[in-house]
Amino acid sequence: MEYIIPIALFAVLGVIAGVLLTAASKAFAVKTDERLEAAQEALPQVNCGACGYSGCNDYADAVVNKDAPCNMCKPGGAESAAKLAEIMGKTAEEVVPETAFVRCKGDCNATTHKYDFDGIQSCAACNRFYNGSKTCTSGCLGYGDCVRVCPQNAISIVNRIAVVDSSKCIGCGLCVKECPNSLIVVRPKKQKIEVACSSADLGKITRKICSGGCIGCGICAKKCPNGAISVKNNHAVIDYKLCVGCGTCRDACPMKAIVEL
Repeated sequence: MEYIIPIALFAVLGVIAGVLLTAASKAFAVKTDERLEAAQEALPQVNCGACGYSGCNDYADAVVNKDAPCNMCKPGGAESAAKLAEIMGKTAEEVVPETAFVRCKGDCNATTHKYDFDGIQSCAACNRFYNGSKTCTSGCLGYGDCVRVCPQNAISIVNRIAVVDSSKCIGCGLCVKECPNSLIVVRPKKQKIEVACSSADLGKITRKICSGGCIGCGICAKKCPNGAISVKNNHAVIDYKLCVGCGTCRDACPMKAIVEL
């Protein structure tokens, strides 16, 4: 008897505790929205931040709980937008395909090097020494920091400058954050005309250090029939709201710094 009573007592206490825990779990249970998990699965989980949120799960929460637009995921594109819209019972919004572009033509044939860099082979490291090893301090350093962060292997180093394969690029923008000279932009694929230079040097200096650089001469601006080009900070800038992609500026550029993609 002296063993039976304690055992029975503990058994009764165990049953009571189990009942109380079950009741408490139901009473204080936090209801989860099944749409949130579905929205997370609809996103590519690249966590690039191009949507303006800290990651895919944060964006999914914004879509489900904060009425964020369903078409903000660049890597997911139209497919993710359609899935999110279906989950939320909305009409799928248009997604404009985008791609990265490197605004530089300063390869080994166009510019030269001031010194041989033997340090850590990265753009960020090289840029700490006299603004890079190339004579053009505004150009692509060519050590591939952008290549290493690209989740799609869409960037390669060709003749010492970064080149983007737009057929692979998903427009996530991770490469944009890595470039120390801010040469990479994410742009709509439908835009076919680009200024492949970001130099802020005076034209006479650019002409000496890079055979493919924009010298800010303004000929393109004068020739453009739609007033879509202006010269700012010593290089041409295109207003894509006005640009129709006619190619007049490309043909007029004496340095061939404007390219058609």
